[in-house]
Amino acid sequence: MWEQIREDVRCVFDRDPAARNVFEVLTTYPGVHAIIWHRINHWLWQHNLKWLARWLSTFARWITGIEIHPGAHIGRRFFIDHGMGVVIGETAEIGDDVTLYHGVTLGGTSWQPGKRHPTLGDGVVVGAGAKILGPIEVGENARIGANAVVVRPVPAGETVVGVPGHLVKRAKAEQAQKRKRAEQLGFDAYGITPDLPDPVENAIYSLLEHIHAQDRKLEELTEVVRQLGGDVGPVQLPELDDAELDKKSDETRRNSE
Repeated sequence: MWEQIREDVRCVFDRDPAARNVFEVLTTYPGVHAIIWHRINHWLWQHNLKWLARWLSTFARWITGIEIHPGAHIGRRFFIDHGMGVVIGETAEIGDDVTLYHGVTLGGTSWQPGKRHPTLGDGVVVGAGAKILGPIEVGENARIGANAVVVRPVPAGETVVGVPGHLVKRAKAEQAQKRKRAEQLGFDAYGITPDLPDPVENAIYSLLEHIHAQDRKLEELTEVVRQLGGDVGPVQLPELDDAELDKKSDETRRNSE
């Protein structure tokens, strides 16, 4: 148990750049306080000192704002960032190297005895405010987006967003060029990664793709007309100078900071 607690403290430095030293982590991080109390309470729970474990877990909730049932199984190097409002139910199972942010709920959907809460695999990250409900499994290294509500199993390595939660398809290789062109045009989806797109980003990328398709079709039609003897003047389209676009994009980012 004590080795697990030492690992819980050390892992903070890998996942929170604001952490400066061990003394600061031990004295000011409620997520660390909560997991230390849970390690003790879980030991008491396993040794049939259930009332004492529940009472101490209630005390820990008072001082940390984090509620972890002493019956929950939590793996090594567990980190709760910020932590306020986190709730972890009795039959929840959490693997190694898992990270939760504030407002996360690992809750149940049934009043029947038995397995009622989620199982999280190794390396899972759950964003702020997300709710994972029922005896479902979240595979290793999966990502749950902020405020998502997950009620179905999540395959390993996948990302889930939305209400209700749905899988996000990974960006295809051919989308990389479209993303680069969009950035040159001054569009930057702030805070959005390829695994976590938002509707506005998707709409803009679709418009850009449509514009490029129209340009290609216009060039093809013009060439066919010329081959048939038609007199078609040159198609005047604005030039997209990569260097100039990069400069404008940098200026836009600086102005927004």
